[in-house]
Amino acid sequence: MNGPVDIRVSGICQKDGKKMAYVSFNDGGKNAEGIIPDCVITRNEGFTEDEISQLQDYMKSELQSLKKTAAGINVVKALMD
Repeated sequence: MNGPVDIRVSGICQKDGKKMAYVSFNDGGKNAEGIIPDCVITRNEGFTEDEISQLQDYMKSELQSLKKTAAGINVVKALMD
């Protein structure tokens, strides 16, 4: 990865009774999306395998911070803004 990667975190969702949030990574023309708390990249467009490994390591190391960010997002308020 050549520079700062734009990282976005969704609000908390529920899927199959499990709480989760999406983490999106954008680096120019490359995009990836992962889920927490699993810390797994589920969609990738352009990142190398090594970069995907780095993104997953980032999600693991920053999991508490990412969870806190997701918990602080009011989905209804965000849609109204």
